[in-house]
Amino acid sequence: MSDKEYVARLIVSVLTERISVREAIMHFPKDSNDKNIMAAYHALIHYEADEDLRASDLAFREEQDEYLNMIAELLASDKDLPKNIIKSYEQYYPEIELPKSQNIKNIIKSLCKFLNVK
Repeated sequence: MSDKEYVARLIVSVLTERISVREAIMHFPKDSNDKNIMAAYHALIHYEADEDLRASDLAFREEQDEYLNMIAELLASDKDLPKNIIKSYEQYYPEIELPKSQNIKNIIKSLCKFLNVK
């Protein structure tokens, strides 16, 4: 199973309420540089951030669910997301990174970032 297909399954699991967004995010592929995976990650972050709006606005909830479902369908088919979707999330890539594997290199990077050392 490719990373895209795996992420599609995570998104569907969130949409069907089998797992929480937090659980899905924790299970995202580690160290991925695939912009499709990164965009899907941020789409889920936004999904959770909009929880209050989703609860009060049924039309918004349905639109957001359809959007995430479309992302999942494309990834499940191992296809790339449309460029406009990828581009809409690029501004967030430097702020929130995908989970990293816990090898020594990434542990040292995290420690340097925490200590604000370059």
